[in-house]
Amino acid sequence: MHTTNVSFGPRLIARPTGALRAAVLVAPSPAIEEARPLPGEPNAVHRRAAEQQNILIKTLAYFGCDATLLDAHTTDAYASAVVDATIVFENGAVMMRPSAMSRRPEVAWLENEFMRRDIPIAGHIAAPGLIDGSDVLMAGNTAFIGVTKRNNALGRSGFAQIAKAHGFDAIEVRVADTVASLRAVAGIVAADEVVLAPPELIDHAAFAGFKTYLTQRGDEVGAGVLNLGDRHVLADIRFPKIIDTLRRAGTTVEVIDLYDFARIGLTPSMLVADIKRV
Repeated sequence: MHTTNVSFGPRLIARPTGALRAAVLVAPSPAIEEARPLPGEPNAVHRRAAEQQNILIKTLAYFGCDATLLDAHTTDAYASAVVDATIVFENGAVMMRPSAMSRRPEVAWLENEFMRRDIPIAGHIAAPGLIDGSDVLMAGNTAFIGVTKRNNALGRSGFAQIAKAHGFDAIEVRVADTVASLRAVAGIVAADEVVLAPPELIDHAAFAGFKTYLTQRGDEVGAGVLNLGDRHVLADIRFPKIIDTLRRAGTTVEVIDLYDFARIGLTPSMLVADIKRV
């Protein structure tokens, strides 16, 4: 486990697309090899996933982000999707309540890790509410909340109330039943720019007023870019068409290989929990 001595307060996330300066990641469990891959894909390989995550951490460091890597607390195949456990606001972290029973122990564990690092807790999603952090995207003054099979109305409304208390408008986004999470089909480029999968997979009307870049069908998980700052994102090298689209539009795109995560539907934005943005 790698730890740092970052000073977080008093403001954590000054704005959702501010320059990323601190983040938390969770190492993949060996069980990642047991996760069901996307149609047509082979199983993920744990060793390669760990190597790819190491490159991700080095890339974040190169761009001024102090990344803390924690050893997985559970043996769940999706343990490295750390955002499922938390979404961080300006004054602290909101602890989510994942839909998968096997992943719920990660929330209390991560909360304890935050407290050890003087990261304040700003709220919790209480039972029987269910919502994974990968069903939330923050941009500008809007909290987009995906309506997926991994959450319920109580979880969505609970997070919406917390978001509104922090000055955000909450907008629910309908996605197709085949979509695992909002961050699998949507990503943030800037305060008013998003990447979206085709409209048959996600309701584009929810993003009215935002400039939209589209992925092609079959490359929908390429939408889940990680925002490093305004018009600066990190993308998976396996999705060259959306990378080219973003670059031609003037966005700076950092490209690395995260294929063993993409194979099981995990995007760059699911692997990194924002802790500090300026």
